[in-house]
Amino acid sequence: METEFTPWLSLAGGMMIGASAVLLMATNGRIAGISGLTSRIFARSTDGEARGVSALFVLGLLLAAPIWLVVSGEWPQQWVPSSPVLMAVAGLLVGFGATYGNGCTSGHGVCGISRGSMRSIVATGTFMAAAFVTVFVTRHLSGG
Repeated sequence: METEFTPWLSLAGGMMIGASAVLLMATNGRIAGISGLTSRIFARSTDGEARGVSALFVLGLLLAAPIWLVVSGEWPQQWVPSSPVLMAVAGLLVGFGATYGNGCTSGHGVCGISRGSMRSIVATGTFMAAAFVTVFVTRHLSGG
């Protein structure tokens, strides 16, 4: 499978992710971990302001593709070579991992590492190693 690497778009996207994490921390004192923000939306004990900020942040994520459509005139291209069942299982495993690891890739990888959190460094190293092994197995050992 061949992918098209777009370094300038990738750099711009990374800068926007970093800027959004910094802005959320600076203005609300919250980590931009998507699993935590999403759970805060649905938690019973969350105060209204925290729920609203979390909802707006997640809404911004959901509106990214439609905004791209307006700006560029076409939907972003994405192709996932998997079955719906495999994707559902993978989603459940990611959810389990985010719960078990007390955070997700954005919380640990973007925010935790930038704050020098040893727990986040270990967590990010662990899920990146698991991702490398998964890609190697699926692309080279299983014939996928």
